[in-house]
Amino acid sequence: MSKVPRPVWLLALIGLVAAGLAAVGRPRRSDGGLAPVANQRLAARNLRLAKLGVKGGGRYAKYRARRIFADAARSEELDTEFQLRTADDVAAELGHMKGAMMKIGQMASYIDTGLPDTVRTSLASLQHDAPPMSAELAAQMIEAELGKRPEQVFAHWDPVPLASASIGQVHRAITRDDRAVAVKVQYPGVADAMASDLQNADWIFSGMTAMFPGLEKGPIIDELKSRLIEELDYTLEASRQRRFHEAYHGHPYIKIPAVLDEHSTGRVLTTELAEGVRFPEVTTWSQDERNLAAETLFRFSFGAIYREHMFNGDPHPGNYLFQPGGRVTFLDFGLVKEFEPHETKLFEDLIGHMVLEHDSAAFRRLIEDAGLLSPDAPHSDAEVIEYFSFYYRYVMEDRPVAIDADYAADGVAMLFDMNSEHGSLMKLLNVPPSFVVLQRITLGLMGLFAQLDAKMNWRRIAEELWPFVDATPSTPMGEEIRRWQIETGRR
Repeated sequence: MSKVPRPVWLLALIGLVAAGLAAVGRPRRSDGGLAPVANQRLAARNLRLAKLGVKGGGRYAKYRARRIFADAARSEELDTEFQLRTADDVAAELGHMKGAMMKIGQMASYIDTGLPDTVRTSLASLQHDAPPMSAELAAQMIEAELGKRPEQVFAHWDPVPLASASIGQVHRAITRDDRAVAVKVQYPGVADAMASDLQNADWIFSGMTAMFPGLEKGPIIDELKSRLIEELDYTLEASRQRRFHEAYHGHPYIKIPAVLDEHSTGRVLTTELAEGVRFPEVTTWSQDERNLAAETLFRFSFGAIYREHMFNGDPHPGNYLFQPGGRVTFLDFGLVKEFEPHETKLFEDLIGHMVLEHDSAAFRRLIEDAGLLSPDAPHSDAEVIEYFSFYYRYVMEDRPVAIDADYAADGVAMLFDMNSEHGSLMKLLNVPPSFVVLQRITLGLMGLFAQLDAKMNWRRIAEELWPFVDATPSTPMGEEIRRWQIETGRR
């Protein structure tokens, strides 16, 4: 029996969630006019999703009927046509809806490397090319937040956005003192849309707990809601971006744009304008350049946990700008997880037991104490280690490891494939709040590294970042970073 094309599963997920929820009530009037966020109310947003699921189901039925009598060449054409049109529908609908639903599409575009290229390309438009709000509405938002029209605030204002995503869009401007800046303007109504989407969280996780009985959905939902709601507060984002900017100011490879406080509010965030190319172009660079880009992403993402006790938890490709030689600018700090010392100590101890000491009994005791695994799990230590070792596989050995499409796809399967040999163990797993964002960034980075075909000795780089090892630099990049740390008093 042939497999159902994977875009159908995305549509099925969206349609299933919405179909159950749309029955709760009929939508009131939709929000018209200039509003860039389609249907901010819960019932109306769910109905849009249900219609999307029905549309996809109808197309799938026609596709299957046409495929019955098609030869191999025609079947391949039908597969491609179905996948592309389905993905286009999903991207268009989620792009208009914005909010949390659009974030699902963003994640699908880079986490699941098993999706066909045509599908990922279509969904990738959600990373920075979603349907924008009108130029006039953006100008009204600037006036409401900064007190004047954009052409009065700035010496130059470009009404055409540089990028548009799930919560806001970015415009290029030049300040009165001749600084080139990027101005992020929040969509009006997106807070209501996000609140509506988050009302669905309990229902969605009720279905998840049926598959994974070990999940404690309450803390997970609370953590996700907290992080997503924080993304709406540009004042909080500005404070976190300032912390990252100070921590990495002058870094030879990592750049964090400075915040302009005088042009920033709770719904407008103005920063230095960054330069560089988008992720798709980097995938065409030489392997050496792709490895350097991956090394910088790795060093920033995991180094910040232990040195800054912060984690930038939104790894989608639209949040990076790249330059040759491994230089990367990080753009978005709306979703940041701050860790307490006891949380980072837990991560360190897990690494120690799994990677350095190979102590399976100690590792198991620790994950049980942390709430990751039920103490009553009837599985041997060897079975537990076999499952969890996947998440440490790329740093288990002192050798170069390629993170390719198969590796990234295995990561998705290890979380969701209940038919695997680990299915009975997976039912007893939980995701404590400390690990919710951590899991997202790990999956996201593996998806990006797979598109880069990155191959590095991740173990040696990680040992530089782990404070309990603090190894000498293992790459030219590491050596230059170490010199910078010493010269600036950071070591």
